[in-house]
Amino acid sequence: METILSRHWHHLPESEVIGLLETDLNHGLDLFAVEHRQARFGPNAITQRKGQGPLVRFLLEFHQPLIYILLAAASITAFLQEWVDSGVILGVVLVNAIIGFAQESKALKAIAALANAMTSEATVLRVGEKKRISATKLVPGDIVFLQSGDKVPADLRLLVCRELQTDESTLTGESVPIQKHAKTLRQDTVLAERRNMIYSSTLVTYGTATGVVIGTGDNTEIGRISELISSAEVLATPLTRKLAHFSGILLYVILGMAALTFVVGVVRGESWLQMFMAAVALAVGAIPEGLPAAVTITLAIGVGKMAKRNAIIRKLPAVETLGSTTVIGSDKTGTLTQNQMTVQEVFAGGKRFTVSGVGYAPEGEFACDTETVVPREHPALLECLRAGLLCNDSAVSQSDDGWQIAGDPTEAALIVSACKAGLSPATIKQALPRLDAIPFESQHQYMATLHHAGPDAPALVYLKGSVESVLQRCDNVFGDAGSGAELNSDSVHRRVGELASDGLRVLALARVELPAGTASIQHQDVASGLSFLGLQGMIDPPRPEAVDAVHACQSAGIRVKMITGDHAGTAAAIAAQIGLNGADPNGAAASVMTGKMLATLSDTELLDAAEQSAVFARVTPEQKLRLVKALQHRGHVVAMTGDGVNDAPALRQADIGVAMGIAGTEVAKEAADMVLTDDNFSSIEAAIEEGRGVFDNLIKFITWTLPTNIGEGLVILAAVFAGATLPIQPVQILWINMTTAVLLGLMLAFEPKEPGIMLRQPREPTSPILSATLIFRIVLVGVLLLVGAFGLFQWELSEGESEAAARTVAVNVFVFGELCYLFNCRSLTLSIFAIGVFSNRWLLAGVGTMAALQVAFTYVPAMNRAFDSEPIGITQWCLILGVGLSIYGIVGLEKWLRRRLTLRAEYRQTKPPVPPLPRRSV
Repeated sequence: METILSRHWHHLPESEVIGLLETDLNHGLDLFAVEHRQARFGPNAITQRKGQGPLVRFLLEFHQPLIYILLAAASITAFLQEWVDSGVILGVVLVNAIIGFAQESKALKAIAALANAMTSEATVLRVGEKKRISATKLVPGDIVFLQSGDKVPADLRLLVCRELQTDESTLTGESVPIQKHAKTLRQDTVLAERRNMIYSSTLVTYGTATGVVIGTGDNTEIGRISELISSAEVLATPLTRKLAHFSGILLYVILGMAALTFVVGVVRGESWLQMFMAAVALAVGAIPEGLPAAVTITLAIGVGKMAKRNAIIRKLPAVETLGSTTVIGSDKTGTLTQNQMTVQEVFAGGKRFTVSGVGYAPEGEFACDTETVVPREHPALLECLRAGLLCNDSAVSQSDDGWQIAGDPTEAALIVSACKAGLSPATIKQALPRLDAIPFESQHQYMATLHHAGPDAPALVYLKGSVESVLQRCDNVFGDAGSGAELNSDSVHRRVGELASDGLRVLALARVELPAGTASIQHQDVASGLSFLGLQGMIDPPRPEAVDAVHACQSAGIRVKMITGDHAGTAAAIAAQIGLNGADPNGAAASVMTGKMLATLSDTELLDAAEQSAVFARVTPEQKLRLVKALQHRGHVVAMTGDGVNDAPALRQADIGVAMGIAGTEVAKEAADMVLTDDNFSSIEAAIEEGRGVFDNLIKFITWTLPTNIGEGLVILAAVFAGATLPIQPVQILWINMTTAVLLGLMLAFEPKEPGIMLRQPREPTSPILSATLIFRIVLVGVLLLVGAFGLFQWELSEGESEAAARTVAVNVFVFGELCYLFNCRSLTLSIFAIGVFSNRWLLAGVGTMAALQVAFTYVPAMNRAFDSEPIGITQWCLILGVGLSIYGIVGLEKWLRRRLTLRAEYRQTKPPVPPLPRRSV
């Protein structure tokens, strides 16, 4: 039986399917067979896979180099019996661990959501009787009955169906309900086109069916997706990768400096205990205790900003990952498009009319040859629209949430186009009440409705359906003057080709008159003699704001790729309209790579295809996952959007998965890092902009905080090398690091985004967290702090001041040096006047509070006792402020020189070559 379950069921005839599954269409399975198969295949549910326990996952939050440094700092301060400082550092570590733990475990939730998606009931035939049972009790071979509104309980091969339509958007990405049948299909038919199969977790939107279960639980298509979610690798984000690398380097630098301090001191004849304490002081000084807290708080502030722009972040590092994004793989339906079918073209009476307006709001105009027309002056157009309104089972209504539809989106689009022409559905249906109808069936490809036009008037039949089905029943065309004319089928097909080339879904409409008093219709009544009314072409149009957002992303160096399960023609047309793949919005459609093409590519060939192509249609969940992995293999930071179960594996694999909040399934949301509350691509562009701003602010903080740590370490090292007294003690170092990080450094998290942030190219994913320019600046400021603090400390001692007073001066040099340098770090390239002196009020408040605290540190007796400080005079304050202003001026000059050099280099690149001077004749 296990080998049977792997067969191509869509390719097998009904009799062979029944035989292989050892079941009976009229009797179903007997109880012995059911028990035997339940024991063999288990319940019809997704297997819950065990992962790491909560304790292990929590402990893993401490498994990173920077946390090791902080734990070492806490141990050292505890060894020094500085319990408050040790508690503060441990508190920072614990808060970070709790936040990380709370944001993790996406895969477990996603698989749980998959299991919940399958809990329902099913009507099944067993021992010759229909029974209503829990879907979890279904087994392969069960005969299942379905009707409109049912959730499909397992994977089924259809045996009998009538007018069956299913919504498979969550599984395949198809934007409209799928018409199903029970006919045998070719073996190479792709999943999205297997019309004789229906799959677990999809919905029956219309009709009835009888099918046989061919797959349950993990053996269903949704079960295979569960396996893909489990196998998808959870990648470290660019920020976490770079911080881990940076922290590792910092760890070795700190240990090396501490060891050097100890060895040099001992060699010079100093007490090994004193040198050990000096090494401890150096290590404490060099550790950036505030960095983890700054990263967490900066990201949290970014989360708040993104929430205001319709992007809900489920995992903190995703904030920064957005700013690193180089490729966005976007679903089409509802993300790049309106998810509202809209009639855009009507061909009637030999003329082609364009229809303005998008969505289900009945607002728009008709135009012919770019000139606005009044539909009532064109009888053929009006009759074509009336046919679409009457031959229709759907409805459109207005509510507080806007215009809503009940029924098929395609039919709703026909109603809206008629309303735009001034036709009232209520009035028209009252004037022409329906008497009978022939519902749409896949074998006939049309729907027809019979209407009473008056006591003595002929009955009217309106018909809509595929072009081939309708045209073969017509022998004349309804002319623009309202009279019949000769039908030119070739001309109609040319028009269909034009509409289809634009990605439009085309429906043909016709009518015929029957004798007065006709009360019902059969297929033979509409087999011939109809008048062709025209064509209506519709599409789910792109969101206007999505077009602008795609252009903004491309300007920012971010490549946008459409990855959809929809038709290739529709995907190509939408891609052209939004400018993907370099396609001209007014020109030809973009080239498309289909899932069938991808299936033939090797892994090496797929790398090139993923890089070069921008539009992928009819792709399976496995292929979406392969595309994401291929792009990541090429070094891209990939953001992937999706809303269906089929998108979940790719969302989990991507560097940042983006789920839709309105149309998205719970499975997709649980697998994603970010959820869009408006399902709009433009919100992704806004989130990327915020992400870039967040990363900018993190780099600003790191560039600001490291010079202090370097300066403190160098001061200790210089004192040991010179055989001098330590200018600052460990407890004073901790005071400097923790207070300035909170009151000064964290204020950079509130720094507004710099102008032109979306005109930059994406950061190179492999680039280090700090550039050579910033490393030079960090070392420069660290050396300036060393010179200022050590120099003034020695100066004060030479002037006869106590060690406590000299250390108080050194501590204030570090604090006010950082304070002045902070204004340089508000922008790493621009001056404070270019970005606005008062544009960050939080920073100004932090500067004022820090200055007040330093006054307390210097003059309050309790602070003097706690930190071994001492009051100082006005002369010392002038020297301290002189050092701080010197640092600000020197860094400002360095930034100005670099801007000048950059502008000069750019000018040389764009300057046209100078033509050579003509030679003089001798």
